[in-house]
Amino acid sequence: MTTAAVIGSGFGGLALAIRLQSAGIQTTLIEARDKPGGRAYVFEDDGFKFDAGPTVVTDPTCLEELFALSGRKLSDYVELISVAPFYRLMWEDGSVFDYSNDETALFEQIGKFNAKDVEGYRQFLKFSDNVFREGYQKLGHEAFLDFKSMLRAAPQLMRYEAFRSVYSMVARYIEDDRLRQAFSFHTLLVGGNPFKTSSVYALIHALEKKWGVWFPRGGTHALVRGMVKLFEDLGGQVRMGSKVEAIMADSGRVTGVRCADGWSGRFDAVCSNGDVVHTYKDLLSAHPRGAEMAAKLMRRSFSPSLFVTYFGLKGERPDVKHHSILFGHRYKGLLDEIYRGGERLADDFSLYLHHPTATDPEMAPPGHSAFYVLSPVPHLGKLDIDWEKEAPRYADSILDALERRAIPNLRRDLVTMRTWTPKDFQTTLAAHQGSAFSLEPVLWQSAYFRTHNRDDMLANLYFVGAGTHPGAGIPGVVGSAKATGKLMIEDLLARKAA
Repeated sequence: MTTAAVIGSGFGGLALAIRLQSAGIQTTLIEARDKPGGRAYVFEDDGFKFDAGPTVVTDPTCLEELFALSGRKLSDYVELISVAPFYRLMWEDGSVFDYSNDETALFEQIGKFNAKDVEGYRQFLKFSDNVFREGYQKLGHEAFLDFKSMLRAAPQLMRYEAFRSVYSMVARYIEDDRLRQAFSFHTLLVGGNPFKTSSVYALIHALEKKWGVWFPRGGTHALVRGMVKLFEDLGGQVRMGSKVEAIMADSGRVTGVRCADGWSGRFDAVCSNGDVVHTYKDLLSAHPRGAEMAAKLMRRSFSPSLFVTYFGLKGERPDVKHHSILFGHRYKGLLDEIYRGGERLADDFSLYLHHPTATDPEMAPPGHSAFYVLSPVPHLGKLDIDWEKEAPRYADSILDALERRAIPNLRRDLVTMRTWTPKDFQTTLAAHQGSAFSLEPVLWQSAYFRTHNRDDMLANLYFVGAGTHPGAGIPGVVGSAKATGKLMIEDLLARKAA
């Protein structure tokens, strides 16, 4: 029997485990925490359910494909609910923009900001459609294992000016400063600075226009649980609360894994959905390849971290949309500080506000509302502060801003609250420098220049998730599972045939 181990049950690890098990490879999914999901964990406080991480599902077809591999349907395991508008965007001058798939309403809103930007947005969407076709549909699920594969893709990417930033391409078509922010902020959802991230990431607009934005009934973690159930229905094995402390290797191959609870297993192949630096530096510390690759990776640039506040309120808030973006009075200046770091946190911030009870009231007790709000902040390598001391002050300032701009009487109605800091990313998720999205998604750290889906030296060690191609976000990590799964299935079945 051909066997494989997948370390970590985030969306990438789950998607890969389902692909391997569907192909007849006996797969064991190993998770250190008490619940599956990785960054897509769930907190339950006083009857409130708080999805810990990803909350935007933009390509349901990549999920449906996983269930279809075994003749099943996603809808039999979890219900996806359409979210409209996709996002409500808010500025401190009182401007509001509802970004949705309703083109009539969308163009009308754009025209109120700047009439000339209606045609500009149409031209920008054409550009987005082109890079969506080349960057996502053609290349998003293919592994880049050698430089030749990068060279083959280069002509089309250069044709669409992949060397330019998302913001520069938006600015080419859009004049109004607020609309430039509205159509460039999406890269922040995958850890990228819109002023540095390749224009290829403008494909997110076309992706959202094609499939919409969705939310699983019961929260993102309901989708995680549905994927775990599918994996187990297929015969896969899950080891929960079992922390991998070593990937065992002998010469040019890995042989298995050893866990902190004393359990160990031998496998024909091992894939890590964990942090790429942690995997090489800690899990492969007994093999020379571990130190070699960890040193290389630690010289790379990593995405910022996040400060997240989860809170529950008495009363319902029907005027607050499911997804809101609250821009501060600075855009580029604030992003420069977040990505460059410094000696202190910025006094201002831009915020993403998630209000799941706008779509699914059962995420909170009856007559209550659940929220989380996140603020991008420098990772621990860019800003060395004591987050245990800083967290209460920073959370207070964020809640004050929300009460002033979006949620009146927030303090009066507050029932429960918890925070998650860059230090939590580092300690709980073993994220290098507390980065929330792994390697920064810039052109020189993309495709071939990202951690390879299969290690170059250890022939049966693989990677899946945000640190490998194509990158972060649910479509990204599920796409990485498709690329890595293809490699693993071909390699393992070829070995079996031999």
